[in-house]
Parts: sequence; C-alpha cells; structure tokens
Amino acid sequence: MPELPEVENARQVVEKALGRVIVDIDDTDTYECRPHNPGDIERALKGGMLTEACRRGKAMWCETETADGEVGPTLGIHLGMGGRIIVTAPDGEQSSTYGGGDPHVGERDTDKPEWTRFAITFDDGGQLRLFDKRRLGRVRLEPDIDALGPDAAEISRDDFRERIGSSAAPVKARLLDQAVIAGIGNLLADDILWQCALSPSRRAKTLTTDELDELRVVLRRAIRAAIRKGGVHTAEIIPFRKVDATCPRCGSPMARGTVGGRTTWWCSNEQS
Repeated sequence: MPELPEVENARQVVEKALGRVIVDIDDTDTYECRPHNPGDIERALKGGMLTEACRRGKAMWCETETADGEVGPTLGIHLGMGGRIIVTAPDGEQSSTYGGGDPHVGERDTDKPEWTRFAITFDDGGQLRLFDKRRLGRVRLEPDIDALGPDAAEISRDDFRERIGSSAAPVKARLLDQAVIAGIGNLLADDILWQCALSPSRRAKTLTTDELDELRVVLRRAIRAAIRKGGVHTAEIIPFRKVDATCPRCGSPMARGTVGGRTTWWCSNEQS
C-alpha cells in the first residue's frame, strides 16, 4: 500500500488541478466511489472547484468551493495498492502523473479508459483522473481523518517521545498504528529501524530518550529522501528484504518474522 512519501507525491500532482472550474464528474464506479450512488459526487462538486490538496499520513483529500463561493464538501482520494493520479493540461496533454508503485502498471497502461475509475473534467478541457487497474482505490465525500494521529513528517519531538515511548507494544507495531502516528507503513518502518539498528520486536517503552530522538530524526530524513526519489521502495534496505539476503551494512543474514501482524525483515546481528 502507498505510504506517506507516495501519497505526498500524489498530493503534489493534485495541486495542478486546483482552481479549475469543474464541469463534469464521472463517479459511476460504485465500488471505487462507495458508499455513494452514481451522481452523488457530481452533484456535490459540479460548478465548483478544488481549492486545496491536503494530506495527513497516508490520507489525502481536497478542500472544495461551490459555484457560489461557499465552502464545499471535502473530497477524499485513496490510491489503493496501485492507483495513479493523472492530471491533464487544457490541451489534453498529460501534465502530471503519480502512482502507488504497482509494478504491473506501466505508463502505456494509462491509455486504457476502462481502468479510469473516477474523473473530474474542468472547464479548460483538462482532467483529474484516478487510474486504478486493481480497483482498490477509493473516492468519497467527507472522509474521516479525525481518527488519525499526527503526521509522521511533522510530529514534534515531545509528541513522538510520548506516543511511541509510552507503550509496551513492539516498537514496529507502535510505529504502524495510524492512530498513534500517521503515515508509516511496513517498508518505511523496516527501513528506519534498520537505520537505527533497533530490533522491531523491542518493547517501545524500553527505548531511551536518545533512541527515541534518533528514531524520529531518521524517520523524518527517510521520508524526505523517499519523497525526493519517488517512494519508499528506493530505501537502501528494501532490496535486501528477501530470503538469503545479507545486511548491506555488516553482511549478516537478514532475518524474517511477523511483528504487529506484518511481515518484517531485520539484520540478525545488529538488530538482535
């Protein structure tokens, strides 16, 4: 599933659709647009515009304005496993695209209209489209984001210490809990714990203040790098999350197990 860096890159693409008057919406895919009926999203947004592209953790949404200049409903957009956000220019040329990292979806595949699950057409002729081969994305009005913890890229030092360090749960499980801190997925958690040489199974409350502070610094640095490079899959440890791989830092075998219900990889020597 897309993690914070992937969603942030998609949010930056959505920004290219802001301030353009909506003249039509295709919301006929009843699965992708559940629980809405066809036409519900169109009636709510047609004639208005998207005014702000927002994100907290892995959640992305747009603030809107109605045709009368009033505050409109919030539009939530979720990429699913391999969804792509495509924004086209007024002449119809593709100006921006960002996907969730599905290796089975190439740029040429985006020409297939049957995989476009949701589309907004603007008065200048351009579009915003959610292209989703696997049909695992989601578009809905007024998404619930209140249950999410603070964004992993912005959480303060003191808040991080309290939210992560106060729990008896394994540190990886705590990092993955979106109500505690929003945006960290399985790959990012494995990456930052490897960088800090911390066992993913270690009880979070046993981490020292210095270890918690280092973990936060590494997290923020890893997020910035992944956003810049195009996704968490670019992190150094990711190619070594496989059978018979060795740690790229010390050469010890990589170990595999389950932590927090997720498949987890770690260095058998440095993260023991």
